[in-house]
Amino acid sequence: MKYPKGSLPKKPSAHCADKKYGYFAQDRAFFEEVAEELGLNKLDSGRFTRHPLAYLVEAADDICYTIIDFEDGINLGWISEDVALEFLLRLVKDSIQTDKYSKLTKSSDRLAYLRSLAISRLIQEASELFLSHEEKLLEGRMEQSIMTQSQFKAQIDDILKVSKERIYEHPEVLRKELAGHRMLTDILSAYIPAAINTKNQSPTFFDQLLIQESGLEIHSQSTVYEVLLEISHFVSCLTDSNALALSSRLGGKVV
Repeated sequence: MKYPKGSLPKKPSAHCADKKYGYFAQDRAFFEEVAEELGLNKLDSGRFTRHPLAYLVEAADDICYTIIDFEDGINLGWISEDVALEFLLRLVKDSIQTDKYSKLTKSSDRLAYLRSLAISRLIQEASELFLSHEEKLLEGRMEQSIMTQSQFKAQIDDILKVSKERIYEHPEVLRKELAGHRMLTDILSAYIPAAINTKNQSPTFFDQLLIQESGLEIHSQSTVYEVLLEISHFVSCLTDSNALALSSRLGGKVV
């Protein structure tokens, strides 16, 4: 778990493990049991030190987020190959085999070579950083993620900046995010009151149809908090296509 802290109390800090919460208050007792079994050190209310291997998982995620998303933007035509080559070359200039690279005549082959080289180099560095900070990691004193200490941080930040501007903020991506937000809002707006009315044993006919179709089991003895968690879990388990179909049915379209 990258963020071994509860949703409450909210105590933001500069520590990399405090960026988000990792479990809901309802699961606190279970998580504390897991944390004790794993030997995680308890810091304060609801917060624990990370397991050392979580830093490697985070590093792997950071590397993919940087390189693979960047390559996706190139393949989609949102980032030009010339720009991509320039930024990747900055990242791997010290480890590139110039003879091998010069023999690659296609831009796609050059990009594939540089992408592979970049990922390999960053993985190697991540392992080196992990070992060099082994004592701090084992004692739970590591407050920064591994890749923030990379010698290539400036190059990584440059790639992320381009990715943000040309991929994550691309009009097509923003349109999908807006549609997804509207879709999820419609589903939650229908199911939350239906579930609460069912809990209070006063569901409308429409509420009964929703709960019956979804297969949800809402109990009168549940708290409102528990009902909201149940609905959130139900929605989070929907695939994109199922969420789209459900949203369409709620809007009056038979799918």
